[in-house]
Amino acid sequence: MKHLLLSLPASLLLLGCQNTPFSQEQELPEAANTELAANVASPVEISQALLADEAVDVIHPVADVDITLSENDTHVSDDIWQRIRDGLTFDVPENKRVLAQRNWYAKHPKYLDRVAKRAEPFIYYIVQELEANDMPIEMALLPIVESAFDPFAYSHGRASGMWQFVPGTGTRFGMKQNWWYDGRRDVVASTKGAISYLKYLHKYFDGDWLLALAAYNSGEGRVKRAVKNNARKNKKTDFWSLDLPKETRAYVPKLLALADLVKRPEDFDLKLYEIENKAVITQVDIGSQLDLAKAASLSGLSLAELQRLNPGFNRWATDPDGPHYLLLPSHKEADFIAGLSKLSEQDRLAWQRYKIKSGDSLIKIANKFHTTPELIKQVNNVKGTRIRAGKHLLIPVAATSLDHYILSQDQRLASTQSRKQAGVKTIHTVRSGDTLWDISQSYKVSSRNIAKWNGIAPRDTIKPGQQLVIWQNAKLTKAKLANASSPAEQAVMRNITYRVRRGDSFARIADKFNVTIRDIERWNSLSRKKYLQPGQILKLSVDVTNNI
Repeated sequence: MKHLLLSLPASLLLLGCQNTPFSQEQELPEAANTELAANVASPVEISQALLADEAVDVIHPVADVDITLSENDTHVSDDIWQRIRDGLTFDVPENKRVLAQRNWYAKHPKYLDRVAKRAEPFIYYIVQELEANDMPIEMALLPIVESAFDPFAYSHGRASGMWQFVPGTGTRFGMKQNWWYDGRRDVVASTKGAISYLKYLHKYFDGDWLLALAAYNSGEGRVKRAVKNNARKNKKTDFWSLDLPKETRAYVPKLLALADLVKRPEDFDLKLYEIENKAVITQVDIGSQLDLAKAASLSGLSLAELQRLNPGFNRWATDPDGPHYLLLPSHKEADFIAGLSKLSEQDRLAWQRYKIKSGDSLIKIANKFHTTPELIKQVNNVKGTRIRAGKHLLIPVAATSLDHYILSQDQRLASTQSRKQAGVKTIHTVRSGDTLWDISQSYKVSSRNIAKWNGIAPRDTIKPGQQLVIWQNAKLTKAKLANASSPAEQAVMRNITYRVRRGDSFARIADKFNVTIRDIERWNSLSRKKYLQPGQILKLSVDVTNNI
């Protein structure tokens, strides 16, 4: 059993924010006035600690959030910051670029507190890994610059995870990415990958850590070209002398500013949120695929708590082909292993027996049950892609409603798309040949906003059938409707939830909202053959044109 030395939050573990990373060149908020007291969790408090939902922006907070601390708050003399402080080696110059970043962080202690709370489950492990690899301890602060320690962060440049890897670099440094799993968000896989990448960059730039850090942000090719350009002009080739993108010019000073604040917080009237220098989380080998809801039940955690510790898994279960491990609170390990040992291989997932219909394909069936054709083939020993109507397939399905897996990729997307914005909400179904630019021109909005509203990057590929949320100016929408040439062009769709009432049926609801039964089935992963229950919640996309 491999044990990871991870520390856990004090009174709460903050849910990763859905906001994408952005540049600090934006207007900064006013400095926070309230300073938080520190509090530290003991191992037995770990389950209660995995609670609150608070968004933290990547560079600076949009708004300060009050946090009530318990009367039993304690302080520790041996915290992780002291351990980091003892290992700091970088020289921090007193130049304008570093001072600007340091002054901002020093004026926003509540932001630093909130980011520290998010870092708390993982920073102990990161420090351990850095020390084991003889890396500068300053790198433990890099996820603050990259993502505010948010493993769910996704940037406009397609970078994902706490360490912000783009797909290609993630693959290059060992982070598996598929339908089931994204190693860029896995704290273990991404940390190991980040260390490997930083080591490579350090060697590539002949031992210059500042150039390595600049390349981590903007790519080794861009930094190398800047170095060669200065060399041709007989100019200095150190980081401070290079002509680099604005974001990169601020990136390295941010890390140096943070290191300086950690090294001498009293000089800036700061009290860092204390994180116990102790391991309370364990990596547990599970051997094969496991439904996350069953794993949560065995560990005594809520499903959301388990997902927050294991953000790499995209769906309702772990990847059938691995990795086969979970991060769990250490004091939950024994009970979890005991319970897992009693589950047969078949009991690790829920199953449904499905009769193949005429016109079915493996892809169609997989989409219906939120799984993959490959897994269906593997479970049913199907060779090739041909299946016969009338035969039965055993399909692995989620053990509970998909809505309960609130941090799965689908549910995080739904949360992002349901976030209220200014204007009128329209649902656009992507057609063959559509691009974000084409769609933005049609709706007179920016492609960057469309990407933000839908949790994607401007350069992401969109697919036919994909539904995008568009928020338009209400006046422009009314004008467009007035000039529309057909009822189809005039439709404005809005997502709603409907609570099933006594006597309701699929047909009655479909007639009431002018949708099809097939749509209701698709939106809710239901079958019309099953009865609706009073109180059941349905998702519907309805035409609200007449209500604008």
